[in-house]
Amino acid sequence: MARTGCGPGCSLPQPPPFRFLDLAFALVGTLAFLLDLGADVWVAASYLRAGHLQWGGLVLGLLLLSSLTTQFFSWAWFRSDSGKEGLSQPSARTSKLLHVLQLGYLYRCLCVLKVGFQACKMEDATATHQAFAIFLSHDVSLLRLFETFLESAPQLILVIYIILHTNQAEIFQVLGICTSFLCITWALLDYHQTLRSFLRDKHKLAFLSSVLYFLWNFLLMCPRILSLALFAVVFSGFIFLHFLVIWLAMLLWVSLQGTDLMEHTTFEWFYRATVAVILYFCWFNVAEGKTRHRSAIYHIFLILDSVILSVSWWWYRIPSSWDSQVCTALLAALVCYALGIFLKCVYYKCFHPAMKTALITDYDEVDSNEPGNGDAVVFRQIVIETPVINHRTYRLSQNFFAGSLAEETRYQQNGTVGDMYL
Repeated sequence: MARTGCGPGCSLPQPPPFRFLDLAFALVGTLAFLLDLGADVWVAASYLRAGHLQWGGLVLGLLLLSSLTTQFFSWAWFRSDSGKEGLSQPSARTSKLLHVLQLGYLYRCLCVLKVGFQACKMEDATATHQAFAIFLSHDVSLLRLFETFLESAPQLILVIYIILHTNQAEIFQVLGICTSFLCITWALLDYHQTLRSFLRDKHKLAFLSSVLYFLWNFLLMCPRILSLALFAVVFSGFIFLHFLVIWLAMLLWVSLQGTDLMEHTTFEWFYRATVAVILYFCWFNVAEGKTRHRSAIYHIFLILDSVILSVSWWWYRIPSSWDSQVCTALLAALVCYALGIFLKCVYYKCFHPAMKTALITDYDEVDSNEPGNGDAVVFRQIVIETPVINHRTYRLSQNFFAGSLAEETRYQQNGTVGDMYL
C-alpha cells in the first residue's frame, strides 16, 4: 500500500489557496489540450491524405497510447478516491463510461474550472472548497505530465525526423516543434509547482527560480530529442529497439527504487512503466532520499547514450554527405546540455527548498519551561485536522524535496510523526 509519511495524530500540509491566477492557468491548460488534440488529428489526416500512411499512423498511434494511459490513471485515481470524505466524485458507472469514451481527463479539467471558479468567486469559500480545487488541479497536473511525455515528446522526434528525411520544413512543422518543446518544459514546470505547494514555506516559485527551472529542463531536452531524431533518420528500424532496451533498463531501475504511488500492485507497475518512458527523455525522481548520486548516474548514462546515437548518425553519413547545418546543431546541442547541467546545479544549490512540510498546528497551555532559557516558554503542538489532501502528489513532493527529510522528521518528533499506510 502507499505510504504517506505522516502518522497518527499528524496532519498533512495545507496547500495555498486556489487563486484566480490558478484558475486562469487551468483554463489555458484546458484550451491547450483541446487545441493540441485538434492539431494532432489535423496533422495525421494531412499525412494520410498525402499518402504517408506510416507517419499518419504513428501520429494516431501515439495519440491513442497517450489517451489510453491518461484515462487509465484518471479512472484508477477516481476508484482509489471513492468514498473519501470531502470529495465529490462521479458514480462508478459514470466514471467507467467517461473513461471508456476517453473523456475522463477532459472531465477532470472541466471540474477544476468549475470548482476553482466557485472557490475564487465565493467570498465565504471554506477551506474544503479551496482544498478540493487544489486536489483536482494536482491530479490534472500529473496527468498532463504523463500525456506530454507519451505524446508530445515522441511526436517531436517524429516531426524532426520527417524534416531531416525530406530536407524541407513546413511552417506548421517548425511551429509545432517550438510549441512541443514549450509544452514539455511547461508541463515539467507546472508539475514542479504542484509539488512545491506542500512545502511549509515558498509555496510558489519565484520568477527567477521559475526561469531557471524552465531553462535547464529546456536545455537538457533539446539535445536528447535531436540525438534520437538523428539516429532515427539513418537507423529508422532500430530506433524502436533502442527505445525498448532503454525503457526496460529504466523500468528495472524504477522498480529497484520501490515506488509506492498507486493503491494496487498491478496499477503500480503501470505507473512504473510510464515513469520509465519519462526517464527515456529526462530525469524524474520517484523515490525518497537524496538524489544527487542517482541523478548523476542518470545524466552520465543519458549523455553517453545520446553521444552514441549522434556518433552513429555521423559515422553513417560521413561517406556520402556532410551536413554542416546538422553538425552545427550537434555542437550547439552539446553546449546546451552542458549549460543545462550547470543551470540545474545552480538551481539545486541556490533555489531548491528543503523538505519542510506545512503542518497546521495550534497551541494549548504552557507545557514546560525550557532549562537555560529563563522565562522562555515552550508550547505543546496540537495538530489540527486539515481538509482533503492529494496523497499522490504529497508523496511525490516528499520524494522531490527529500534533501533534508531526516532533519524534518527530527523537527517533528513530538509524538505526531510516524509512518501511516493508506
